[in-house]
Parts: sequence; C-alpha cells; structure tokens
Amino acid sequence: MFRRAATLLAAATIVLSGAPAHAAAPAGGDAFGERCRDGLTVIGHRGAWGYRPEHTLESYRLGMRLGADIVEQDLISTRDGVLIARNSNELSSSTDVATHPEYAARRTTKVVDGATLTGWFSEDFTLAEVKTLRATERMPDIRPGNAAYNGKFQVPTLQEIIDLARAEGRRQHRRIGLYTETKRPTYFRSIGLPLEDRLVATLRRNGLDRRGADVPVHLQSFEPSSLQRLDRLSDLPVVQLVDAVGKPYDFVVSGDPRTYADLVTRDGLRWVRRYADVVAVNKDLIVPRDPTGHLGRPTTLVRDAHRARLDVHAWRFANENTYLPADFRVGPSPTAWGDHAAEYRLFYRLGIDGVLTDFPDAAVAARRHPSN
Repeated sequence: MFRRAATLLAAATIVLSGAPAHAAAPAGGDAFGERCRDGLTVIGHRGAWGYRPEHTLESYRLGMRLGADIVEQDLISTRDGVLIARNSNELSSSTDVATHPEYAARRTTKVVDGATLTGWFSEDFTLAEVKTLRATERMPDIRPGNAAYNGKFQVPTLQEIIDLARAEGRRQHRRIGLYTETKRPTYFRSIGLPLEDRLVATLRRNGLDRRGADVPVHLQSFEPSSLQRLDRLSDLPVVQLVDAVGKPYDFVVSGDPRTYADLVTRDGLRWVRRYADVVAVNKDLIVPRDPTGHLGRPTTLVRDAHRARLDVHAWRFANENTYLPADFRVGPSPTAWGDHAAEYRLFYRLGIDGVLTDFPDAAVAARRHPSN
C-alpha cells in the first residue's frame, strides 16, 4: 500500500509541474478573500457529520470547534417559505417524522428531480411543525455512535445557523464561514417556493450579502441556473458542485445535453467561470479509481481549473474505510478508520484549495502536518 501511495505522490508532482504558481490567486479566492490558514480551506461537511447527526446545530458547533474554517449546509424550504437545513426534502430519512401520529396522513408519494419518493416532505410542513421533529442519523450502520443522539436535536433554520456562526466566531476570535447549498432548486421553484431569493434576502437582513462580512458566505449548488440567479442577486463567491456521474437536474429539464463531465473539460471550466468562482468536485474526478477501488493517475482537473481562474474544492472526505480508496483502507471492516491522513496528504499535494470533510479535525491535522 505504501509503495503505491508513494507512486501516486510522484504522479501528483508530475501533474503539478506544469501548473502555474499561485502568485495571483484565482478570482474566487476563498470566502475570506484570501487563503485560509496554512493555505487551504477546511469545510465541515454538514458540520462534523462524522461525530454528530448531520445538519444539526450540535454538528455545526462541533465542526467549528474542531477547527473548520467553514461549515456546509444544504437548504430546503418549509411550506411557509423558511429555509431549513436538511439533505433532502423527504424528511423521514433524517428525522423522526414517521413516529408522529399527528402527521401520519401527510405521508405521500412525489416525483422529485425525476425520482419517485414516498414519505413526508418539508414543503408540506410549516416551520412550527418542523420544530416538533427531531433529527436522526441517516447512516446508523456506518456511524452507530451518531445514532445515540437520535431524538435529541432539532432541525435548524438558516437564521439559527448564522447566529451560531457569529457566536462561535466571537468565542474563538476568528471568522467562521458558511457554505450554503440550494438543494433541489428546480423542484422548489416548480412548486412556488424558489430558494434563491429567500436565501439572499436572509443573508441581506444579516449583512452577509457582501464579501468581507463577519460571517463569510459561499453560495453553492449542483444546478448552474440556480447559481446564475444567485450570482445576479449578490456579490458573494459562487461554487459549482460537480459529481463524478450524471448531469445537473436543470440540464435534464431544459434538454441541455451536457453532463457533469462536460463541465470539467477546459471549455466547460471556462464556461463555469462566467458565473462561478469555485468548482467543488467529487474527488474521483481528481484521482480516479480503478474497478478494484484503487487510485489511478491524477487528472489535470486542478491545473485546468486554476488556469481558468477557478479555485478547486474536493469532496467528500471521511475517516471510515467505506469512503476511502482501497490504497488507504485498514482492515476489512467498512466502519473502521483507515489511513485517512494519507488521503488528505495526497490531495493537498495535488494543489486543491479546499476540502469538504465529515471529520474537520482530521483535515486540520493533515493540513498542519502535510509531510508526516
């Protein structure tokens, strides 16, 4: 394993040898207008999801206290137009809604982003009703420790997350940023609950609709049309999320033939730069895996994005074997922790500008000791 890792690091050096130095940072920089501490931004994915159920104030608070520069949240809407943080508008996957008899009649089937889902949906609940629910761990088989917190934490609003970031920033004497994603924006627009105007209005009320604010904000989405709207509505850094397979759902609706793969070609990156400052990509687009799960040769994506004046964030990183390439797994258990530090070091050496991680402390430690 270690010989293979050394080979990958050598390949990373070769790929980077043709890349321009960061004498002038890409236009996006980071949320702070300059490089974060030690030259790389650590983004707590849904807070500190490795230790607490995702998208709860407790997860965000822990992520901030573990050293994340920014915490990430997915935003959806309630029936009365309040933005809340959940991975999906189908609530039974991450809350105890199914145990509430008063909401049993609201169980229904909908087509969301082309997929048929059955359950309870945020757009059918007011904020007051959502506040009666409690968060549950969505992956208890992988993170049984998180399941111990089932039923303890509420579903937070965007406003509550902003208030937390401000309070923790004062407590820690540093600015802590937010990485806000419009989740299923085409769907919410189709049912009369567009996310973009509500997001920017909330940020404006808090004085956060500009760069240099006390709580720096990135605006992110998988859907280019949502980001283009956000770019017109504010002057905040915009992040195009890119998966390793498939295509943005707004492209499906509009008949645009392009896929995610098209967005990370050189021409695609130049097109993304028209409205975005950052590409946040599935890490497999930077270092692909072979059919056995082992890492292949790094691509030129990081270099190409920097030449297009885009920063590069990579996702998603986690400590468990199930999320690691075969090169860095330790033992047969999918829930055991592998050599996650080696994976961070590989990607840091490839020149990424930020990392989205379920374990912010691990990313911070690897950033602090990149050569260990």
